[in-house]
Amino acid sequence: MRKNQAMTHAIAMVALDGVVGFDLGVPPQVFGAARDPGDRPFYTVTTCAPGGRAVRPERGGFQVVPDHDLTPLATADTVLVPGVSGGPVLTTGRLDPEVTEALRAAHARGARIISICTGASVLAAAGLLDGRTAASHWAWAKRLRRLYPRVDWDFDVLFFDGGDVLTSAGVGAGIDLCLHVVREDHGTAVANLAARRCVVPPWRDGGQAQYIEQPVPAALGGGTEPTRAWALRRLAEPVSLEEMAGHARMSVRTFTRRFRDETGLSPQKWLLRQRVAHARLLLESTDLTVDLVARRSGLGSATALRQHLQATIGVPPTAYRRTFRQT
Repeated sequence: MRKNQAMTHAIAMVALDGVVGFDLGVPPQVFGAARDPGDRPFYTVTTCAPGGRAVRPERGGFQVVPDHDLTPLATADTVLVPGVSGGPVLTTGRLDPEVTEALRAAHARGARIISICTGASVLAAAGLLDGRTAASHWAWAKRLRRLYPRVDWDFDVLFFDGGDVLTSAGVGAGIDLCLHVVREDHGTAVANLAARRCVVPPWRDGGQAQYIEQPVPAALGGGTEPTRAWALRRLAEPVSLEEMAGHARMSVRTFTRRFRDETGLSPQKWLLRQRVAHARLLLESTDLTVDLVARRSGLGSATALRQHLQATIGVPPTAYRRTFRQT
């Protein structure tokens, strides 16, 4: 986690020819919406390009004129590469040596490296993903596996947090990853507020499987969203699969299938994720004991909360509270 309350966290975005305009616009919006109680920003975002030259997105009929060449990569806390549409990294696996050198140097000195969508191909071409797990857009799976066989590609997830290198799936998943970074840096409350300011959900369930082109199942009555909202109001209570199916007026089998189609998760895994998220929020924003946090989030005991939090983010409840306790 990178958390510095004394100064803003500097993010340098690298724009290359063929940059995806949406991917380029998301980080300044999301990170710019992350602010402290005095409305001071936690992050600054600058846009860079080789030689400071204008770059042209593949679509849109416009050019992007960055304020900087690649110099800010030498000092940025985080370096972010938006997606690209076409270009050598997606055809031949080659990358401008100037960009390769700047990215490798930034990573070597400890900067956090992030990519959105096919920006992962830029990181792969620079050799920063060799032997690592990485996410990218499912539609590029065949091409990326062929060009970069040393990468353990995961095209099922919305994003993958590898610690010092983080990658996301396409377009909207860039929002998910940026909010995840804010959440890890400054806690759930700050990330939730940033999401509200951007009018997007603070967390999306499931993975890319729900967005891959496939036949749409015929609608058999209402969806599971009302039942999900019903379950969220009862996190402190035991909620069984049978009760959720009953609320949705479906058989357990039909409900489970529909739930997975809509969220990418089983009802039990989804409910556990919501309980852990609520526990994190309570740890950040209240003085409740760990036992009481566990009960109010439906996890039952401090031991269970400790196990789930350790498995999710790698730290116990007391350490998490010390890091993110809101003053």
